[in-house]
Amino acid sequence: MAKVTFKEDLCKGCGLCVGACPKKIVKLKTEINAKGYNPATVEDQSACIGCAFCATMCPDCVITVEK
Repeated sequence: MAKVTFKEDLCKGCGLCVGACPKKIVKLKTEINAKGYNPATVEDQSACIGCAFCATMCPDCVITVEK
């Protein structure tokens, strides 16, 4: 099983990772981070296939995918 982690305090909430996820498990949180953005998060880790499309799309490199 893959594990996805986000540096939520650095995420700008652009949503590119949300659109890139083939399993549709990456979502923007309703909470706001320290920078004033809605950070991305994975809603169901067990459904992650480890494709790393989310990390590839992230312009700020705040996503780590571990297999």
